[in-house]
Amino acid sequence: MAISGQMEHDQQQQPITDYGEPWDTRQAPHQDMPQDGLRMPPHPPLGVASPEDVGFPPNVEMFRDDLSSVLPSDIGWEAPVWVPDEDAPNCMKCEAKFTFTKRRHHCRACGKVLCSACCSQKARLAYMDNKSARVCSTCYNILQRAQARGQIAGISQVTPSSGQASPNPNNPMEYCSTLPPMQQAQEALQRPPPSVLVPVGGRPQGALGVAQREGRHVRFSDGSIPGGDGTSDSSTPSTPSHPITTPQGAAAVRPRAAPNTSPQHKGSPSKTTETRARLSPSKNRGQHSERQSGSPRHGGSPRKTGSQRSPPRSRQSSRTKSLIPDEEDRLPPVILSIGDKGDYEVDSEPDPDRTLAEIKREETDPVMFLANPNLVVLVKVINLSCCVNRLCWCFSTRGMHTVSQDEVVILLEAMPDDDVIPRDIFAHLQMVYEEAGKGNTVGDLGHTIFNQPFLGSREHGGFLYIQPTFQCTQRLILPDPPYVVGVLLQKWETPWAKVFPIRLMLRLGAEFRYYPCPLFSVRFRKPVYCEIGHTIMNLLADFRNFQYMLGQVRGVVILLEDKRTLVRIPSNRYDDMMKVLNNCNEHVLSWGSNFSEEADSHLVCIQNDEGAYQTQAISIQNRQRKVTGASFIVFNGSLKTTAGLRGKSSIVEDGVMVQILPEKMSELRQALRNMKDYTIGCGSTAAEEPDETVEVRWVEDDRKMNIGVTSPIDGQSMEGLTNIHVHSGMDFAGEHRTIRWTEVFFLQTEDSMPQCEPMELSRLAESIATATCVALVQHLDSLREAGMNKLGLRVNIDRDEVGYVAGSKGQFLPPLYMTDLDNELIPVIHNAAASNQDTPIRLELIFHILHNVD
Repeated sequence: MAISGQMEHDQQQQPITDYGEPWDTRQAPHQDMPQDGLRMPPHPPLGVASPEDVGFPPNVEMFRDDLSSVLPSDIGWEAPVWVPDEDAPNCMKCEAKFTFTKRRHHCRACGKVLCSACCSQKARLAYMDNKSARVCSTCYNILQRAQARGQIAGISQVTPSSGQASPNPNNPMEYCSTLPPMQQAQEALQRPPPSVLVPVGGRPQGALGVAQREGRHVRFSDGSIPGGDGTSDSSTPSTPSHPITTPQGAAAVRPRAAPNTSPQHKGSPSKTTETRARLSPSKNRGQHSERQSGSPRHGGSPRKTGSQRSPPRSRQSSRTKSLIPDEEDRLPPVILSIGDKGDYEVDSEPDPDRTLAEIKREETDPVMFLANPNLVVLVKVINLSCCVNRLCWCFSTRGMHTVSQDEVVILLEAMPDDDVIPRDIFAHLQMVYEEAGKGNTVGDLGHTIFNQPFLGSREHGGFLYIQPTFQCTQRLILPDPPYVVGVLLQKWETPWAKVFPIRLMLRLGAEFRYYPCPLFSVRFRKPVYCEIGHTIMNLLADFRNFQYMLGQVRGVVILLEDKRTLVRIPSNRYDDMMKVLNNCNEHVLSWGSNFSEEADSHLVCIQNDEGAYQTQAISIQNRQRKVTGASFIVFNGSLKTTAGLRGKSSIVEDGVMVQILPEKMSELRQALRNMKDYTIGCGSTAAEEPDETVEVRWVEDDRKMNIGVTSPIDGQSMEGLTNIHVHSGMDFAGEHRTIRWTEVFFLQTEDSMPQCEPMELSRLAESIATATCVALVQHLDSLREAGMNKLGLRVNIDRDEVGYVAGSKGQFLPPLYMTDLDNELIPVIHNAAASNQDTPIRLELIFHILHNVD
């Protein structure tokens, strides 16, 4: 059983929730709470906070950037002069320093250089023929304000090029004609058929299930397109330092003299057709070294390398084509056996009744279905008598990693009348695979949304994906990490999945009395939330258009202890914290929390039948509540000195509200900018000591990444290491199979990160990947027959230590493959070593071998 935390063994078998009575909102503040529970501090009844009670202005505009009273007339109408990349080492809005993962983005409206968070909006610009382009948040608000003023004044938008009025996509009435019907009919006979204008709506970030426009050939894991206008969001890892010998399957290379061929890449405001992956690492831990052991294995001049010739690139359509039949009474192909050479024996027309009986038979292995040539779905009916005493369908994927997507597990409670396999699950998993190939992946607390009936009901709205923590997994069919478990949602719950998923996860845990959240899904159940109604989240997030939401920083947790509220911020999340700080109003500072495995209980927000929100708590059964987690915190600088209070802390819904004096708010903001700890005392100013404290603490780096992931070369742990996914960027096809570069890990420490531009490191990683694919593309059949479907290449580039090692399944590659690898990789590594005179570069690239289908 994969149980983390400090739970006793006898408690692990019963992760059922202790689901207490509603919290008394009229009792004393939580500094007086007894050991057997928590008490709510005074706040409005039923946990509902009104703007007047907490000092919020009633207008939500306070959370947006302040706009100048005079709107620039040329914004969007004239092409701006771009600020050169070299003149902007920091974001020109939030001042975050650009690093390997914090890339530069130009606003197409003002030309400034900003980070992805400050330049993530899209707007139609007149000088670009009203095409949608990336703009910063300030320009976006200016354009929206100008558009709104034009509508109020009755002015229609006219493009300078055509002089024609452009209808507002947010106003369907502008697409309707104002002419009488007879006049329209007469004019229609005298002119050709008009073009139809269709408003284009934006898909909320993180939601799948909606077809998207094909992007460039390369996408990052955060969805951004190198050299393009795509938005970006996205980081991981570390191992102990140890020397690497040069065994069979490894190559040691002595650097050559520096040739004068190292390219220099600088940003340019002009449009680019660049399709190479711009990879950029974040902070890392761990060192890997390989001592040089002489000259290259093969003397003489190398043969023509992959960078000098055209590699056999290929399209992905044949490898992602769905094999799921359209007919409801047919099943996807079933794998009967896997041969010694990696080939499948497939039943293309499996008998539904016989297959169902085999799935339900307890003593047999899971049935393996082919959703597409490279996605296998294992299906079995399992009895979870160990924890929840339910009979469930278990769907577990194998192959999502080939598109840089976490593997997916879905547990669906079996119903007594289930006489067919739930085919909709296959179609959904295929959709997740296809979307991941486009760069739209889902991870922990991600979601997918349905746009049609699912599992026999229109009320099923999507899936919420979670990574197991305290849940029992001992009888599940689990893939290799990383993986996520999908929990079926109702339509009323999908807004919370988009805006504040941690609240929804914990609420589901309270509903099924399982901490923190059940892994199984129940069809046709009652939703845990209905209409949004009156909630403090209305002030912090946009539930209508999903344009903004509560700031979330990875690794940040909020813990409630006796007379103490502790906010922990990882030091390596400073830049993300600055983005949250700069996006908040000067009087209000708020951010969300992550689920903490250190807490033994958590606040939960319940919506009753009347639509009002209440606060309760769930915890691990038979565990005394000592540390309780909260889902968000809000600092409100509106406390008056006449109140006679140092500060005031209250629990609101499933979060914490802290009211402080305006000068304390300024001190808190400055402490965050200076990366200093800050303590706020709460209680009467007349008391010698505060009744309770709210402490903001910077802690050590967040390294909870790539948990359970190991290197295919030698099984070395990748936990805590930074990695970047490469989507649709490197496919080289052989006769029957294709090799794909999917991921790169950065193995050096933060202090030893190379002092080069991200683009240079990106091109280096791509050059190494290209050379590797070209060398191995002729060996794909033999590699697959040997079971080497996942390959690793670890490269060390330094002035004194240069080399690489390749392997799969915990073994180094045989000499058969090393000859071609040497011919392709040695020139690339020599050039990189000659141009890198500062700090070492240590990378590990991951490749997958896929099936081709005619």
